[in-house]
Amino acid sequence: MRQLFSRFRYHILVFFAVIGPGFITANVDNDSGGIFTYSAAGAKYGYLPLWTLLPITLVLIITQEMCSRMGAVTGKGLSDLIREEFGLRMTFFIMTLLVLANMTNVMAEFAGVASSLELFHVSRYISVPIAAIAVWLLVVKGNYKSVEKVFLLGCVIYVTYIISGFLVKPDWKEAAIYSVTPKLMLEPGYIYMLIGMVGTTIAPWMQFYLQSAIVEKGISVKEYAASRLEVIVGCIMTDVVAFFIIVACAGAIYSVHPRDIQDAKEAAQALKPFGQYAFLLFSAGLLNASVFAACILPLSTAYSVCEGLGFEAGVNKRMREAPVFYLLYTLLIVVGAGVILIPGFPLIRMILMSQVLNGALLPFILIFMILLINKHDLMGEWTNSRWFNAISWTTVVVMIGLTLALVGISIRGG
Repeated sequence: MRQLFSRFRYHILVFFAVIGPGFITANVDNDSGGIFTYSAAGAKYGYLPLWTLLPITLVLIITQEMCSRMGAVTGKGLSDLIREEFGLRMTFFIMTLLVLANMTNVMAEFAGVASSLELFHVSRYISVPIAAIAVWLLVVKGNYKSVEKVFLLGCVIYVTYIISGFLVKPDWKEAAIYSVTPKLMLEPGYIYMLIGMVGTTIAPWMQFYLQSAIVEKGISVKEYAASRLEVIVGCIMTDVVAFFIIVACAGAIYSVHPRDIQDAKEAAQALKPFGQYAFLLFSAGLLNASVFAACILPLSTAYSVCEGLGFEAGVNKRMREAPVFYLLYTLLIVVGAGVILIPGFPLIRMILMSQVLNGALLPFILIFMILLINKHDLMGEWTNSRWFNAISWTTVVVMIGLTLALVGISIRGG
């Protein structure tokens, strides 16, 4: 019994030692763009989109597990491996697409900051600059351990969406039925929404950030079993939160009057009739998610580009040691925050477009990941199993098919 307890205690200690990368990456996935996408899905289609969360969670676990495994086995980031195995030209092309997609995502995060605090009559010309400075100082003045602690605290605050979902008192029976009943419609808006949901839940930047975080935290094959469990728990938690966001908006908006909503702020306001706490919790969650992601997305982009192009990168490095890393991080924050302050900028269209762009870019990132993780000279005995490969390639085919269907239906409709 004592030996069994000692082994259990050892595994618990290892789990808490490696906790961070998986939880943080999965939870920041529910950023302001993601919250808007899920809110819009629930407001317009009710409980109907809930069925997508089961396959999305499975695919999220598979993709995140592959990245964490590659990081632990090789000790290198994803963009670093792409450069070494596929050449600098291909890496530069992928990094360019990633920077463009992530730039729109960073704008979406600061739009979320502005929207959440405008609910409390705080001008974006005050909230956005303060948030941008706070985000910049956190990473530039901190180190990996201190930054990770702040990010883990941000993960805890996502429970506000679960509570607000219960406060709305939705139709749980209908939610349960649609959670396990797949339904497809050949309607551009519905397909656009599906691509957006996949793109916001399994975003390309996540793969790069998770693998880089695994490497910087120093997780090796020895700690990998605990790290894999942390990744799986984080993936499940993020889609539980997504479930409650859809359910809350289905109960508060769709059940009253199905409609397109213009932003996540509108979703929060729709919860007011269900009590002040439901409104406040949803709004607090939006602010937390926006600031949280405004830290991670520029950081992920800076990691990816610097690793891919051979520059020094890492939060543990000082500015003089990794000037390009910190310059790119700063530039993304300045541009992302600055655009939000331009009067008349089409923020809502850009936010949803960023999620669809993520969904369209994802298959290409997955192709590189699958090719890399199946290289025996790179991964040794840690290559993919057959069923991992089957699910991964199926995801690639489905995402390409959804994107082509959207283009085809849109052209036909035009």
